[in-house]
This record gives sequence, C-alpha cells and structure tokens, in this order.
Amino acid sequence: MTARFEPPFPKQQQPMPGRTDAMSPRPDHGEESYAGSGRLKGKRAIITGGDSGIGRAVAIAFAREGANVLISYLNEDDDAEETRRWVEKAGQKAVLMPGDIQKAAHCRRIVERAAAEFGGIDILVNNAAHQASFDTIDEISDEEWQLTFAVNIHAMFYLTKAAVPHMKPGACIINTASVNADKPNPTLLAYATTKGAIQNFTGGLAQLLAEKGIRANAVAPGPIWTPLIPSTLPEDSVANFGKQVPMKRPGQPAELATAYVMLADPLSSYVSGATIAVTGGHPIL
Repeated sequence: MTARFEPPFPKQQQPMPGRTDAMSPRPDHGEESYAGSGRLKGKRAIITGGDSGIGRAVAIAFAREGANVLISYLNEDDDAEETRRWVEKAGQKAVLMPGDIQKAAHCRRIVERAAAEFGGIDILVNNAAHQASFDTIDEISDEEWQLTFAVNIHAMFYLTKAAVPHMKPGACIINTASVNADKPNPTLLAYATTKGAIQNFTGGLAQLLAEKGIRANAVAPGPIWTPLIPSTLPEDSVANFGKQVPMKRPGQPAELATAYVMLADPLSSYVSGATIAVTGGHPIL
C-alpha cells in the first residue's frame, strides 16, 4: 500500500532543485507497492524530470508495465541513478540524459538520443518544472519570470516538436499541469501562469495531432510531496503542506502514477485533450 503522511511535517528547506534523500518523510514512488501488468509492453518513453518526485514514480510504473525509459533531468545524478536502478530492476532499459531543457538544442538532443537508443518514441511525458515562491510581484525578477517560462512551457514545445516526427499513430504526449492552472496560488504567480499555459497547449495540441493518430493529455496534480516542495517553499508552508485539500494531506508521487499509465495505455485510444485531476478531493473546472 502507498504510504500516506499527514502534516505537520518537520520544518525543512533545501537548495534548488532538491534531493529525495534529504526529505522527511521520504516520498513514496511506488518502489514497493506498484505492480505492473504489461499495459505498456514494448513502449518507448521519454520522461523529463524523471529523476525524482512524480517523474520517478512514472518511470517506475512505466518500467513495470513493460516500457523502456529515457530519464531527462537537470543535474541530480544521485536521484537519477536510483531511478535507473528501479527501471532496470523491472527488466527494462533506462537511459539517463542530464542537462538544461531551457535550451532548445538540448531538448532536441534528448529526443534524438531516445530515438537512437530505442528505435522510436511512443510516449513523451513533459513533467519537469521550475517554481519559486514570492510574496509580492516586485520580488519576481525578469530573469525568474523568463526561467519559469523557459523550463515549464518553452521546453514542452521544443520537446514535442522534436518528438512528433519519431511518433507513429497510437503514440501519446502527457503533460504535467497543476491544480494551479484552475486555482492559481498568488505566491507562485509565474509557475501558476505557466501551468495555465500548459493546459491550453495540451488542448490545442490534441486537436492539432489528431489527424496523425497521436493523443495529447494532461495530469493536474494537487499538493504532491516531492523535492520541489522543501526546495521552493517557506518552512511553515512545508510543515503544513497538503492540509488545505479535503483529504488533509499531500499526495505521494506513487498516487499519480496510475493516471499517467492510464493515459499512456493504448486502450485509452479515445482519450485526448483531457486533464486528469489528482488533487486529494479538490475539484478543478
């Protein structure tokens, strides 16, 4: 069974982008609980931000469902190596690709590497994200605003554009949006704005790619216990993280994995342009 932790949590902060092992409690990515059933057998996936958090949970689930996985990440080599171990333990191939997805050229290299290693691409999970918390708009620098858009939405365009030529009918793209797309947190202004853009991008993309037989969907997480939290939010917010939703706790990364598997499953062939909410009971419109 997936671990479920309720606040208050120990006060903690980390430098960006955060590390899994420094978190208390340690997130559950499904290492001991997720059991696959071959739903993605033979599939080839790219997951950005696949080293930790939601990305690691999705990588583990995809591998146990039979997919090979390229794990894109910034520079968290220790986290990425652990994710690789879980993928390989499931009997699947794992390719690690560090680097900064702000850069269009690096995004293209990710896609080229996956296509070369796997012989094609069936699933693209655009999951990596940057966020930072600010109490006033005056505190948000031009550079911070541009960084957030570069990582969260520009990279999604670069990766998708590069991946589509390697995809055949039946392939899919899954973008990580957020409850912030529907109910923006004012202290996460830049992040929330990009998440609204991601939801719009996904809806337009689903229509644009339908004639190619490629599906595009989004997952909208609520508060999820990942390294992004202690590395980007104030200590008091971390200690009470998740208390605001009806379930009164944050979700664990493992609790999102089934949403990504469902959207990637070929049996979901009529699901495109959808946003799946995984929010602990908080409704989204």
